Amino acid sequence: MRKTAAAGLAVGIIAAFGFAMPASASTTADAQLSVLHAVPGLTVDVYVNGALTLDNFEAGDLTDPLALPAGDYEVAVTAGDAADASAPILSATLTLAAGMNYTAVAHLTEAGEPGLKLFTNDTAPTAPGEGRLTVRHVAAAPAVDILAGGSPVVEDLTNPNEATLNLAAGTVQAGVALAGTTEAVLEAPVDVQEGVLTIVYAWGSAEDENLALAVQTVSGLHSSPDGVPSGSAGYLAQRDATSGIITIAGAGAIAIAIAAGAVFAVRRRQEVQR
Repeated sequence: MRKTAAAGLAVGIIAAFGFAMPASASTTADAQLSVLHAVPGLTVDVYVNGALTLDNFEAGDLTDPLALPAGDYEVAVTAGDAADASAPILSATLTLAAGMNYTAVAHLTEAGEPGLKLFTNDTAPTAPGEGRLTVRHVAAAPAVDILAGGSPVVEDLTNPNEATLNLAAGTVQAGVALAGTTEAVLEAPVDVQEGVLTIVYAWGSAEDENLALAVQTVSGLHSSPDGVPSGSAGYLAQRDATSGIITIAGAGAIAIAIAAGAVFAVRRRQEVQR
């Protein structure tokens, strides 16, 4: 059901963004844009250059990449029942450059306020035998450190920032700790795929216990210079608030669990301290 809805949503975005094409758009090379709705419990409408683009866009939806002319796009996110874009929940100008790959994310800030972030996906060629892992923190939750072999390789990752690692293809033992510590709250092997960018998003709210995760992959990073990296929306994972179990579906599950482990642990430690 979710995949079918996302596929239909992508078709609608293509049509709507095409209608809202900026006059200064480049015709030499398109940009690639994916869209993630990461504000839990909120159904929204999205307007682009004043035109209704997404109607009743639901939390957790992540589209496949869309080919769009380069240029500036005025984006406004409104409540799902809004008559127009005059009273947006949040708004921003998204500037897309020719030949670049982006993901626009509507999410919560660390303080729990709505935010809109345009990420540039790193599609530079990987070295032979390597893949790339990017972790993006877009949840209302504190900072984390990412460990490899017990030592921090990414420190103090905060919302709405990201960290990227180029790793040899294969299985890597990785872990996550609360920022400033080296005691892993979760350790697991991560499967790194050659020539693939795997992007893990931790979103939702630790306080509201509705943390969820999304995975996006971009393949073809070791293709010829004329090749265009392609991607997929991946899968979603969500914490079961009643049992405290992290339920993960589909490929890339281990990577998702690693990215989210520390965020979940923060909430648990706060409850214990009380």
